[in-house]
Amino acid sequence: MTQHPWQDRFADAMMKTFSPPLAMLVRGEGCYVWDEKGTQYLDFLAGIAVNSLGHAHPEVVAAVTKQIGTISHVSNYFATPPQIELAERLKRITGAGDEGRVYFCNSGAEANEAAFKLARLNNKGHRNRIISLHDSFHGRTMGALALSGKPHMREAFEPVPGGVEHIDSTIKALEATIDNTVAALFLEPVKGEAGVIDLPDGYLKRARELCTEHGVLLILDEIQTGIARSGAWFAYNHADILPDAVTIAKGMGGGVPIGALVTFGWASELFRRGQHGSTFAGNPLVTATANAVLGVIERDDLAANATLRGQQLREIILGFKSPWIEEVRGRGLLLGIGLTEPVALKLGAAALAEGLIVNAANETSIRIAPPLIVGDTEIADFQDRFGRALASL
Repeated sequence: MTQHPWQDRFADAMMKTFSPPLAMLVRGEGCYVWDEKGTQYLDFLAGIAVNSLGHAHPEVVAAVTKQIGTISHVSNYFATPPQIELAERLKRITGAGDEGRVYFCNSGAEANEAAFKLARLNNKGHRNRIISLHDSFHGRTMGALALSGKPHMREAFEPVPGGVEHIDSTIKALEATIDNTVAALFLEPVKGEAGVIDLPDGYLKRARELCTEHGVLLILDEIQTGIARSGAWFAYNHADILPDAVTIAKGMGGGVPIGALVTFGWASELFRRGQHGSTFAGNPLVTATANAVLGVIERDDLAANATLRGQQLREIILGFKSPWIEEVRGRGLLLGIGLTEPVALKLGAAALAEGLIVNAANETSIRIAPPLIVGDTEIADFQDRFGRALASL
């Protein structure tokens, strides 16, 4: 039997919903991965901000192994200890406290779908508008797609769920829009898919004031920014506010599929029995894994490490003084390199050729999101590999 190259096998088996894979990865350890030929890569994307503790972290491996050998799935007709423990932990680290409630799901898009339904329940009076931002990204399922401010992603699937309006990311536009007819305001504290674009200074605080004044749910999508990546448990901590709901996924599971919607205060009273659910969500295997991930992040203060290493990376990138680099955006270990010319794809390919995984978020932006465990050795390795990639342009 003829063995075809993996690229051909992939193309013959998989739907064409994404670009062709960049490599066939077969193993990972810490901040490094290896392909089928044995080539080593420094992973500064972490599965798009998912692998918080890198690859094959021993405590994650131990948690998965123990739980799958005990009980792995029971459906939502039953409770399990890891599920309750994780929900209690999320209430604490989000700041939701005693009045907080947690809904588990399997991904970031699912978390935002749950949040979309939550928004629909805040419908007393004439509240029928949901506000999101231009160029935002909240997922590819239909409700999440409606929330996303990217028309080119929506157009093939119209009509998407209605009632969503997209506005500019300015305080002026916010003040002109939020009133008593709005049910919810959806925000990413940092627009990751747009190239790691920060909201204006004071934006979140003003959003909190306006939503409180008008009875609007402030729903923050922290799928990418949350779980210590910004240098705090959540990016809203930097603005010293609390939302009415926050969606979480990616880095919480450290590689296993899990998401959550956490509600605060009065928002916790909106959902009623039977209004939402999922067969797989919150099963003991993924919740035990997430507990292990969050435990290591908290014990080792990886939020502080994200702040330190993010600042080091910012200084290194700007220190190249490359004519291709205009700025570095973002916070902690979610950084966007703004480029002076549309060469992001070329630079991303050059980095991969040097054994460095980064992401061309768009034509003029490189996104960096390494594991939160990144240390001096990996930072120095990045400097060498990225420097060579820049020099090759």
